[in-house]
Amino acid sequence: MKLDVLDLTGKKVSDIEVNDSVFNCEVNTQAIFDAVLRQQSSLRQGTHDTKGRSEVSGGGKKPFRQKGTGRARQGSTRATQYRHGGVPFGPTPRSHTFKLNRKVRRLALRSGLTLKANENNLICIDSIEMDKIKTKDFVKVLENLGIERKAYFVVDIDEDFDNAYLSLRNLGNIQMTTVEGLNILDLQNANKLVMTKVAAEKLGEVLGNE
Repeated sequence: MKLDVLDLTGKKVSDIEVNDSVFNCEVNTQAIFDAVLRQQSSLRQGTHDTKGRSEVSGGGKKPFRQKGTGRARQGSTRATQYRHGGVPFGPTPRSHTFKLNRKVRRLALRSGLTLKANENNLICIDSIEMDKIKTKDFVKVLENLGIERKAYFVVDIDEDFDNAYLSLRNLGNIQMTTVEGLNILDLQNANKLVMTKVAAEKLGEVLGNE
């Protein structure tokens, strides 16, 4: 599969042959769903808590005598049927994370990358290097690349992307990560995926080796 390679002005400078098994594979929507659910679940704090009848205050005295009242016997006013009583079977602090096989996680990434390519939402650039740290200049780059909404930039760890990263930090709808930090949740959340030529080649090698 071939992709056009653009510079930061939006002009085509070359093209690149990317790995079909990564950018043009059979999309597995179930793998994407499971991987996104796993990542969202791991972000949950899990600090939700309710008090059972043994944890609420009060209720030390028997509300009325055992026999002779015609009512059902009661041992405490903090039982679950009473106002201010404990909560039955309520949530308690726990971890929401669950395991997902490595092959499924990698399949989800390949499927997500393929979706972006099939929908023409994948942009490949030759470099992200900028001369200085200036948000206004980065906004101009976004305009040149035709990016109007959320975008996800993927670079290689060895590239010079420091100025670009510091320039986009004030833009709430733009994210940047390295190849190693690529994740399915941010990938699915972005409208446009922008990756450097080096990052695209590296992803083809890393995710293509199964």
